[in-house]
Amino acid sequence: MTSRGSPSRFLQSVLQNGVGRYVCQLKRLSLIFSKDAQPSRGAREFIEEKVVDFAKQNPSIVVYVSPKQCRVAKVVGEYLNGTIREEDINSKTAVQIAELVQKMANQSGLDIIRIRKPYHTDNPSIQGQWHPFTNKPSSINVRSFDTFSQQKDSSQ
Repeated sequence: MTSRGSPSRFLQSVLQNGVGRYVCQLKRLSLIFSKDAQPSRGAREFIEEKVVDFAKQNPSIVVYVSPKQCRVAKVVGEYLNGTIREEDINSKTAVQIAELVQKMANQSGLDIIRIRKPYHTDNPSIQGQWHPFTNKPSSINVRSFDTFSQQKDSSQ
């Protein structure tokens, strides 16, 4: 926790995801809904219309559909790192559920927290960040206005 009251950490990636190939972190998605309850209507529409397309687009995610007698329809996502996320989908439309499921598929399973800095190093330098002109003489980056105006006149 920080003084602002919200947790923070340095930017990190899951298993250097995307360096060699992308590994989807969501492994299991369970849709739990009621067969006849009115608030589960959007979930039933999503299952009838869009769940097959989602499963075809994401072959690495196992999708379970569980019609149960329940009060609250929900989506349960299980990630590679062991995190389990539950989202209520009561009274949501099929489009909203599709957006939620796609959002869960794009997440890593890590908690969403504030990032401290866009870069991090274990050995910080007191000299500042490196850039292409760090060890170059400043004369290559400086131009005299007299030289610039002579070049401009000669080109016309």
